Amino acid sequence: MRLRIRRTAWPRPALILTDTPQPSCPLCLGEGGHNHDYGDHNGEYAGTDWEPCTCWDETRRLVLLPLPPRRSGGYSDEPPF
Repeated sequence: MRLRIRRTAWPRPALILTDTPQPSCPLCLGEGGHNHDYGDHNGEYAGTDWEPCTCWDETRRLVLLPLPPRRSGGYSDEPPF
């Protein structure tokens, strides 16, 4: 398990401790998964799906510090704790 600290905005702003992909993984080459493009019934491009690799669990996270929401006019005057 390789841990790092990240800022997330969903479901609310917070600093989280999260797992990262294995850099030496032969399946994803350290990317953490693969993108798959798909098409609609006419064969036109309709979007991209993300398939995570088995070398990490992207749902494994721990909230370290909840943060106040950002204000559109600049910095918040509310303390984060």
